[in-house]
Amino acid sequence: MVEDLDPASADAGVPAHFGDPMREQRLLETAVGLVDRSNRAVIAVPGVERASWLHTITTQHLSALKADEGTELLVLSPNGHIEQHALVAEDGTTAWLDTEPGAGEGLLKYLEMMRFFTRVEPRDATAEIAVLSLVGPGAAALFPDLADPRVGAVPDARFAAGSVPAGATSHYSVRAFEGGLARRVPLGVDLLVPRARKDEIIEKLNVPRAGLWAYEAVRVAHRIPRLGWETDHRTIPAEIGLMATSVHMEKGCYRGQETVARVHNLGRPPRRQVLLHLDGVASDHPPARNTPVELAGRAVGFIGTAVRHHELGMVALAVVKRNVPDDADLSVGESAAAIDAG
Repeated sequence: MVEDLDPASADAGVPAHFGDPMREQRLLETAVGLVDRSNRAVIAVPGVERASWLHTITTQHLSALKADEGTELLVLSPNGHIEQHALVAEDGTTAWLDTEPGAGEGLLKYLEMMRFFTRVEPRDATAEIAVLSLVGPGAAALFPDLADPRVGAVPDARFAAGSVPAGATSHYSVRAFEGGLARRVPLGVDLLVPRARKDEIIEKLNVPRAGLWAYEAVRVAHRIPRLGWETDHRTIPAEIGLMATSVHMEKGCYRGQETVARVHNLGRPPRRQVLLHLDGVASDHPPARNTPVELAGRAVGFIGTAVRHHELGMVALAVVKRNVPDDADLSVGESAAAIDAG
């Protein structure tokens, strides 16, 4: 049985599960499963100056981006707040940027605004390219020629000690695949494939299917933030662990860099992302996104993504004030919540 997500959901258009979400979670944690993430927006950036141009307008070091390479990037506001987050795959003629459902329009608008006289031609390629994800430890064996992803240590916990390695960033291997690209990422392998051939390629891969509910549970357990879920209009990269994957500390000026540098040097992001264990929540009614997290009746943060995990139970990624102690007795609605400091 295939169940689609509610049409009102931000993730509408892809399967929620295939009959047993808990079994699908275990599949993604222990073997490999294929998740349809074709609701993601895709932006194509061809043009001879694409690498140097993307380098100047985003947080990532991209001036030397070559064919068969990938990474992640952010677009920040002038005050350093996260406006866009995208993964990158370069094929030698085009840089492909994939981002959250509904975020493509804003990303493309920004890119077009920053073109000036640069020789680039960004366009919406969502109708051309669909994103599929092979998730789990078995994904690497299906693409043994792709090197393991290189991701710098998440720097938040090291700020105070001043031991964050400068230039820590992400590097993902990419190669051609079925008229598109395969990109090695921390949770497995992302496939950017021709949308017209999506069903054919899924059948050809012959990998067990899993729905987005299972994918989200795995993402939460691995503490991977998502634009629009673990972010609000004030979020800066250091608060949610995106410094290592999406920001390069040795590159030149870009919009919002002053805030990034100040937080990096002082080591005091105002908030932090945590994993909460929730007690007393019905399995079919996880707290909604943006539900307040409270300490002694006072709001100290908000829920991003809440899921029922096959081992951890009801858990949620949340963003809370930096000074909330790890052993604080928190509440989310009528439920108790405790920070997982692991």
